[in-house]
Amino acid sequence: MTSNNTSTTRRSSVVGAWFKSTFSNPDGNQCVEVLFDTDLIHIRDSKDCGAGPILTIAARHWATFLDEVAGDAPAGTSTVIQITIDADGGASLRALRTPNKTLSYTPGEWSAFVAGVCNGEFDLPGTEALAA
Repeated sequence: MTSNNTSTTRRSSVVGAWFKSTFSNPDGNQCVEVLFDTDLIHIRDSKDCGAGPILTIAARHWATFLDEVAGDAPAGTSTVIQITIDADGGASLRALRTPNKTLSYTPGEWSAFVAGVCNGEFDLPGTEALAA
């Protein structure tokens, strides 16, 4: 994945713990949250307080999804999650295999997630050496 962000802040992703972008508002509980679980990645919206839908993506599809989020791949590249960018800059994520699961993010939430993706914060654990 190509990153145009010059920040050197990188998260050391941990398997089994929900986390958000370092660019997320520290005072709010509104963000894209991700959990790495061996060969699966889960995505949720913190506004739902854990009660809302969770999208799950196989690790083998994660890099393609992140490339689309970062704008390094054309829209529609991900074959498992459809990304829809709203006119106001917010976004919706819809699981293509279970279309009744959709997450909706505000412009601020989506912007923080994209910044974190571009900064390498959501790279799979153990892939840092591959990106160097």
